[in-house]
Amino acid sequence: MKRRRHNRRHANHERWLVSYADFITLLFAFFVVLYASAQVDRKKIGQLAVAIQVAFQEMGVFPESPSTLPLESNQPLPLGAVQAIENTKRNPEPAPPDGVLDGMDDPDLAGLQSELQQALQHEIAEHSIALHREIDGLVISLREFGFFDSGSDQLKTSALPALDRIAHILAEHRFRVRIEGHTDNVPIHTAQWASNWELSAARSTGLVRLLILRYDFDPARLSAAGYAEFHPIASNATPQGRAQNRRVDLVVVSQRVLRNVSQPISYKPSAGVR
Repeated sequence: MKRRRHNRRHANHERWLVSYADFITLLFAFFVVLYASAQVDRKKIGQLAVAIQVAFQEMGVFPESPSTLPLESNQPLPLGAVQAIENTKRNPEPAPPDGVLDGMDDPDLAGLQSELQQALQHEIAEHSIALHREIDGLVISLREFGFFDSGSDQLKTSALPALDRIAHILAEHRFRVRIEGHTDNVPIHTAQWASNWELSAARSTGLVRLLILRYDFDPARLSAAGYAEFHPIASNATPQGRAQNRRVDLVVVSQRVLRNVSQPISYKPSAGVR
């Protein structure tokens, strides 16, 4: 009988490659998950940021933004917002000089803001007045619909009680107040106003005159400026945005702010002005 040949089994010394391949695959998957979690949806983050900002703006806490990102997920980011983000990445603003931000932390302004918020609760709730802090100081924003008729520089009679409360609180302090007139971008050309420049300037100087004659403010504390449509706080593409831009701002200038630009010329009415 022939003997059967038994094939010798060779030991496989490359089985470690299977475990190594599994390890590499898991490691690759791990880093893919890390990368995916780092790529947060910017649009959703923007929507959340805008929702929070709008809520605080209505409370008069934060300054209103010149542009508003869409709150619906199916809407694309506006071109202006995308460009602003890219410009910020490429050209980040330098840190302001020491002392410029002191106005944001001025305890006197904080106390004044608290007094005004308490006295103007009704108007703030109706959005006819907004309060917010800027580097220059505290801004008291008087919306047109609550204080002026369209195309007019005459203060509404119904707005005088609110102005009385503002003036009486400001009179107790010695801050300088800069009155700024603003409009939307809709052109105006009437027998009284040739452009939005004239209307915005007339509203600011008219309010300065009223503070001097009715409330006995020291003219040295006051200044007036008209900016027409060129300093918007919201988009002029919508009626709501244009309504926010039609305003007169009383800027209570912080005493700690370092002024690097000249102040607008103070307005002092003549004895014959009524």
